[in-house]
Amino acid sequence: MRAVCWRGTHDVRVQTVPDPRILNPRDAIIRVTTAAICGSDLHLYDGYIPTMQPGDILGHELMGEVVELGPEVKNLTVGDRVVVPFCISCGNCWYCREGLFSCCDNSNPNAWMSEKAYGGALAGLFGYSHLTGGYAGGQAEYVRVPFADVGPIRIEDTDLSDEQVLFLGDIFSTGYMAAENCAIRPGETVAVWGCGPVGQMAIKSAYLLGADRVIAIDDVAPRLAMARDEGQAEILDRSEGDLFVRLAEMTGGRGPDACIDAVGMEAHATGLMNLYDKTKHAMMLENDRPIALRSASWPSARAARSPSPASMAATSTRCRWGPPSKRG
Repeated sequence: MRAVCWRGTHDVRVQTVPDPRILNPRDAIIRVTTAAICGSDLHLYDGYIPTMQPGDILGHELMGEVVELGPEVKNLTVGDRVVVPFCISCGNCWYCREGLFSCCDNSNPNAWMSEKAYGGALAGLFGYSHLTGGYAGGQAEYVRVPFADVGPIRIEDTDLSDEQVLFLGDIFSTGYMAAENCAIRPGETVAVWGCGPVGQMAIKSAYLLGADRVIAIDDVAPRLAMARDEGQAEILDRSEGDLFVRLAEMTGGRGPDACIDAVGMEAHATGLMNLYDKTKHAMMLENDRPIALRSASWPSARAARSPSPASMAATSTRCRWGPPSKRG
């Protein structure tokens, strides 16, 4: 089959690779009909995530048709149309029973690696380095799905296109989780840093969960236009004047009730802080450029919430944890 393979930093190729096969009774083989590139795939492309190996197949936003099943998968049938979530989860461990699927105890055969890197084991993930199991991703013609009786979401409505349901596996669910973690109450104002795909979904989810106002922050004009026109958000171009002053003015001096960082580890900026992050990158003293995270932690109202659904690699410095912790 053909697949998108990582060969090294800034080197990704479409190559011919062996077809996947059933390895475990709970496996399924999916013929991929639609896959997408996630912003976090850029972290692999740019070389910030360790333990990638040449030939690793990328991709964790995928859906398709079930073409083969292991004998213990009873909830799917060949021919089912499914969306496959990013995380690989066993469904049986304590974390899975608590709904904390990204912490699954049993799906990552390289759990010891992520324990050393992050202080705790991560679940297996599709196409996202050997820290998370080294599983082949879904930017391919076929993919093996472990624990297929737990993760895949069956799409029974034939009127829905792939493009309408694909984001259930990652992008929509990530933005929704961010808004959900804000514990939004009626009448509140939510500020969202970053108007890429996750930011757009966080904007819509914030309104869905009861926000009265959503303020979208970016410096890319088409993204801001989409946030305004499609998401009905108020917009702020962060390159125009003092962002914190303008946020205060828009919220009666109190600041947003919740702030979401939907940018993550490869945030861009200008000025001394950007030079600081790039220098630490070059010296291998920092994995992340947490510019949006720093910014989102500063202007919120007292007792505000500041979740970050965005992907970070490992180490971030000069993050302002003091202000949010002191405000409760």
